[in-house]
Amino acid sequence: MKYQQLAQQILQGVGGRENIASLVHCATRLRFRLKSVALANTASLKKNPAIITIVESGGQYQVVIGNQVGEVYQALLSEGGLSEGEQTTAAPASQSLFNRFIDIVSGIFTPFLGVMAASGVLKGLLALALATKLLQEQSGSYRILFVASDALFYFFPIVLGYCAGKKFGGNPFTAMAIGAALVHPQMLEAFNQAQHGQAALSFFGVPVVLINYASSVIPILLAAWLASLLEKTVNPRLPDAVRNFVTPLLCLAVVVPLSFLAIGPVATWLSQQLADGYLWIYALSPLFAGLFLGGFWQVFVIFGLHWGLVPLMINNLSIHGQDFMAPLLFAAVMGQSGATLGVLLRTRDRRLKGIAASAFSATIFGITEPAVYGVTLPNRRPFIFGCIGGALGAGLIGFYQASAYSFGLASIFTVFQSVPKTGIDITVYAVLAGALLAMIFAAVATFFFGLAPRQQPEAAAAEAAPKEAPRKLTENIVLNSPLGGKVVPLEQVADETFASGLLGKGVGIVPDCGRVISPVDGHVASLFRTGHAIGLIADNGVELLIHVGLDTVKLNGRHFTAYVAQDQPVRRGDLLIEFDLPALREAGYDLTTPVIVSNSDDYLDVLPVSEQEQVAENDALLTLIV
Repeated sequence: MKYQQLAQQILQGVGGRENIASLVHCATRLRFRLKSVALANTASLKKNPAIITIVESGGQYQVVIGNQVGEVYQALLSEGGLSEGEQTTAAPASQSLFNRFIDIVSGIFTPFLGVMAASGVLKGLLALALATKLLQEQSGSYRILFVASDALFYFFPIVLGYCAGKKFGGNPFTAMAIGAALVHPQMLEAFNQAQHGQAALSFFGVPVVLINYASSVIPILLAAWLASLLEKTVNPRLPDAVRNFVTPLLCLAVVVPLSFLAIGPVATWLSQQLADGYLWIYALSPLFAGLFLGGFWQVFVIFGLHWGLVPLMINNLSIHGQDFMAPLLFAAVMGQSGATLGVLLRTRDRRLKGIAASAFSATIFGITEPAVYGVTLPNRRPFIFGCIGGALGAGLIGFYQASAYSFGLASIFTVFQSVPKTGIDITVYAVLAGALLAMIFAAVATFFFGLAPRQQPEAAAAEAAPKEAPRKLTENIVLNSPLGGKVVPLEQVADETFASGLLGKGVGIVPDCGRVISPVDGHVASLFRTGHAIGLIADNGVELLIHVGLDTVKLNGRHFTAYVAQDQPVRRGDLLIEFDLPALREAGYDLTTPVIVSNSDDYLDVLPVSEQEQVAENDALLTLIV
């Protein structure tokens, strides 16, 4: 029932079922593609205690849930009347080429990421069993478990064909059939015969370049894309009575031969070049590669850029049977794990300690979002120490050129996936040592230097000075002004939504200068795309909305410049927004700027500091009665 309720809240927050173009999920995130992001209520979703944070990246609106994302996803399908998997709605042409690439890659690989990681872990455990003589390679037990771990990768073109067909807006079963043709036993037999010098195949006199497409990635992606284009061209021109079988017939008859004659060989050559290119770059300096990827991997994850590297990792395994990237990423994960452990051991804030304890256990298994968004990133320094620790650990792993021999999420299981068939060697010990270095450095640095004194709870001060006078039952929080100008009562603001207090209590300010500064230490909770309004959450829990002028959203960002980004930490006095005051006046806009305490219900009252008519930047503006 709780998942159904959360699903209803998320549906409402993203603008309703009608605003959803597509929905998939990965290990911790619901990944929406919305028809209009402006209809989403990001601030409301971020306030939901069951949601870790909201991330907008790669053309996706990502709702970070945590380990329960699968259950929430199923509840969303039920509540929203959505079908399983990606909806067949093309990415908007307005997206940048890079964002469309990230959207395509994540949409194709996300649905089976879990089983792909599980298969990789099983492969790693089997390699460890062989190395320790627990199993023999010719035993029935090993062979059955091996096919369980290898089946997905062996028949990769079939699985990728289905997902790519859906993502490209074609018939997924047609694309799946094309993928199956690439790994059909007759074609594999012809490939083996060609390897032994027997006659090669030809297609109406055109020789076929025979390649083993098992575990391949790029050939089926290109073939599925071509099939979707052909389908979209043919379908509108066919009568409804024959469309259902004639279109797939044409796709199979055209694309399958093309795949063997041209698409496959060209794509395989491209795959080889990508894999060799990565190895060439890596060989220039494995140490530098480790420092770079270990230090910046979590930054890539935050912005969704890591999806661009997932196909490269799989391609390395397909072409060379090993991947140098995964062990480096393991160190990056352990760096955030260590930083979270440091916060857990240091803080006396019960709420933060509880979040850190749960997040730490998740990071061991490669799920870093709860740790990053709930613990390290909000406190800034722990996140930085985690990245530095990841760089140091990955640098050590890179120096010894450790590899992974099966695909999986960067987690404790990466150690098993790094065991070669020849047995445990120095590279495996390097992976362990690098992960421990990353974790220990980040934990120690965070414990001693990660939490600023202001982040330590008052309980610590009370313990240090037990004879202090008891606290008053109520205390005042004074909120400073984010801009200078004339103060007007909120009820006199010429907008009923603000004047009625529905959004919270506060005041209006008619600005005399074109800038807004942060009146608190905290972070940016929401930043409107047009730059005319911003939401802040202070470290002491005050939630603030600053809305420059009335109806200024209609300007679509003209005359506004934002100097901060979503989720960015801010300090009191930091410049948030600049706006062209004369231009706004000339355009005839009411410049009265509501300054609202959004969570006014959490306080006994919110009152103007005095009856002053004029206020300067950083002057006392509001008093919050606790």
